[in-house]
Amino acid sequence: MDKPYTGGCACGAIRYSISDEPLFANHCQCRDCQRESGTGHGSYLTFARDGVTVTGEARKWDMVGDSGNVKTRAFCSVCGLPVYMTFAAQPDIFTIRAASLDEPARYKPQVITYAARGHGWDHLDPSLPKFQTMPPA
Repeated sequence: MDKPYTGGCACGAIRYSISDEPLFANHCQCRDCQRESGTGHGSYLTFARDGVTVTGEARKWDMVGDSGNVKTRAFCSVCGLPVYMTFAAQPDIFTIRAASLDEPARYKPQVITYAARGHGWDHLDPSLPKFQTMPPA
């Protein structure tokens, strides 16, 4: 990879740098992502945890996903921007919000997850593969 993926919150209190390419990039239409984003979906890039450096102190809250596993959402306590997620059942991965990238154009979604919960008014790229829930690992 030529340059790291960098980004953070709106006010700069939280920053990250990721040295590897994403393992997965998706739009998620589950209700949790809808609520957190205030729209019809969330857009994410998932990386191997080993290549990630985070600076700044994030506020965190845990929730239980449809799988029954705990996911931890991290956001800035100053500006409130959601920045990243981690998963108790998958400690080796790190997921960022696409909008938190310094260069959001680097985000290239591969699939739509939880399409069963999507809304007709949330128009996503129709050429992307859709999974009714999460695709198998």
